[in-house]
Amino acid sequence: MKLNGAEIVVRTLIEQGVTDVFGYPGGQVINIYDALYKYQEEINHILTAHEQGASHAADGYSRATGKVGVCLATSGPGATNLVTGIATAMLDSIPLVAITGNVPCALIGKDAFQEIDITGVTLPITKHNFFVKKIEDLADTLRTAFAIAKSGRPGPVLVDIPKDVQLATYEYEPQPPVKRTPPPKVDEALVERAAELLSLSRRPYIYIGGGAAGLGMGKAVIEFARKIDAVIGCSFMGLSAVPDENERFLGMQGMHGHYASTIAQKEADLILAVGVRFSDRATGNVKKFAKNARIVQLDPDPSEVNKNVRVTLGLVGDVEDSFKRIAARCEAEKRPEWVARVEELKAEEARLQQEIEEANKEKITPKQVFDVINAVKTPETIIATDVGQHQMWTAQYVSFARPRRWISSGGLGTMGFGLGAAMGAYVATGDKTVLITGDGSFGMNLNELATAVSYNIPIIIVLLNNGVLGMVRQWQTLFFGERYSQTVLSRQTDFVKLAEAFGAVGKRAETPEEFEAAFQEAFQANRPYVIDVTIGKDEMVLPMLPPGGAIDDIIVKVEKKPRRKKK
Repeated sequence: MKLNGAEIVVRTLIEQGVTDVFGYPGGQVINIYDALYKYQEEINHILTAHEQGASHAADGYSRATGKVGVCLATSGPGATNLVTGIATAMLDSIPLVAITGNVPCALIGKDAFQEIDITGVTLPITKHNFFVKKIEDLADTLRTAFAIAKSGRPGPVLVDIPKDVQLATYEYEPQPPVKRTPPPKVDEALVERAAELLSLSRRPYIYIGGGAAGLGMGKAVIEFARKIDAVIGCSFMGLSAVPDENERFLGMQGMHGHYASTIAQKEADLILAVGVRFSDRATGNVKKFAKNARIVQLDPDPSEVNKNVRVTLGLVGDVEDSFKRIAARCEAEKRPEWVARVEELKAEEARLQQEIEEANKEKITPKQVFDVINAVKTPETIIATDVGQHQMWTAQYVSFARPRRWISSGGLGTMGFGLGAAMGAYVATGDKTVLITGDGSFGMNLNELATAVSYNIPIIIVLLNNGVLGMVRQWQTLFFGERYSQTVLSRQTDFVKLAEAFGAVGKRAETPEEFEAAFQEAFQANRPYVIDVTIGKDEMVLPMLPPGGAIDDIIVKVEKKPRRKKK
């Protein structure tokens, strides 16, 4: 059938299994929006308050499902407003297709109204991007974009479509959805060597990341850990891949990771790294990282092997297949001394946590907030965050029982990510979604409350309000002589009234009892809630690796000093 370019865009999205698109209309995509109107029974469009919200929503949609998220924006500022969201997806390996309109081909390079070279702008933050010059290339380009986004190491792809290509007509022939290109299988000799190294280990530590989480490898990891008496730790992006209740799972390691997980990794003699990159937040000083351990790394991206940490053996290719083959080759074995040592570390972590709680009773503590959340939420509940102290407390304290329940910006650390991402996750799944945010992060993109209310997306927003930019203030306290330059917000914003102005429900909580009552009410309701929780400005995220420090330098507690008087 003969269709114009705008219709081909929408028909190709439908053909690829897309049911939801997040975006904001404008002059250079008005034809695509006209086509969306025509096909509204087959594809749903969510109008966000800002294009950045649309990109984060598409990202959250993808994280919650594994599907390719789709966002749409017009040229110029519409396109550039997607940039932060695209970069967020790129650094966390999230499959995303961003579609932008542009001025007609004849006006490209002539500084036409709202013209921007968005393919040039996004070149460093996409897996690939396309500028479609001819109508005959349009459908296949979109199909290729989906294939690239979901294959190998996933990531974002941008397709820029000039106005004249949207207006031109061409024969459209439907095709089946593109499939993920299977990664290459790893050579058998490397698999055999990895299994041999594991058999020699006395203290094995299986370290999983976003790659393992995205492939749904949690069950296989648990079975293998049980077989060889290993323990399991994860990166920030690996959270929710393995249920927290599993006795072998120690949680997140690294700068703000669990004490037991971080120290166990330090003391391990072999680290099996599965779909995880060794970022600076995970390693601290790389020269001192895991000095006594062999490292076997499984990754689909060759650029990640030996990039930050020198490994003993790198297996580049199909991570899931490599892991299964290694597990099959290893003999079952008991390592009681290692298990006993890890139990000691767990006990030490529990003691340190108790000390932290006893030292912080100024107001309701973050741990008390998360105890309530854990008690009320269900295994299906999705937990999203913004970025800051609240994000790290969530990573430390929230208990996950199902995969893909963790939605948070890891690599880019995008303040303002959470609300859009939480909306996208809910639209994708229909599961109850809780956003943990802070007063600093929430201020970045709180305009998306309008979207949540307009579409009755029943997000529960738990706002940990300490009146400061908490993570930066923590660094200023520990490393900058308590010089609080521009981190005391001193804002007069009433978040309860703000929520009500948007049409949401607003509640304030200053005690554990008040928070529990508000959260229980919100969890049973079917509309957006904002719960403003007052916490102390001097609460800290601990443990913490100091900047440039190694695991030996880990800070587990901070003695409170008398507050200095201002001169």
